[in-house]
Amino acid sequence: MVILGIDPGSITTGYAFLEKTGRGFNVLEYGTFHAPSSRNLEDRLVHIVTELESLLDIYRPDALAMEGVFFAKNAKSALVLGHIRGAVLVACRKRGMSFSEYPPKVVKQSVTGDGAASKEQVASMVFAQLGIEKGNLPLDASDALAIAWTHGNPPPLSQALKKVPRTRKKKATVNQWKDLIKKMGVELE
Repeated sequence: MVILGIDPGSITTGYAFLEKTGRGFNVLEYGTFHAPSSRNLEDRLVHIVTELESLLDIYRPDALAMEGVFFAKNAKSALVLGHIRGAVLVACRKRGMSFSEYPPKVVKQSVTGDGAASKEQVASMVFAQLGIEKGNLPLDASDALAIAWTHGNPPPLSQALKKVPRTRKKKATVNQWKDLIKKMGVELE
């Protein structure tokens, strides 16, 4: 299985292609797509998707793993990031890829064992786990490696939760609601 990890960014988007084998992972390629901030959003989207599509044609990944949505302090930044995520998702889904997203805390926990780890700690651990020599690599690329690695090695809790069958809760009856309201001290007519 080939996994594409994406760390979306409005100017720099990290990517990583990992092949999961019975023995572990083969690192196929990783790096960043850089869309200069001097360009308008539409041109940055076209640039990122065009570069991504050329790599999708080479590696033909089965799965897209992307960093989950976070709450940005700046609404405009969050909206721009949403456009980047959407463009990447459409390009991948058009090729039949499955999609999963992982919150930053889950990725950090999966790679380092600490959900509050720094980006540098994540980079160091993912390089060690994948047998990559440390270099002058942008943190966006190492984050993409960590996201792809997390998809291939889901945290034990995530795995356990996937195995638990979901049961539907029964809806409360009118009489149960009335009893609850009476217990709260409200008189019903």
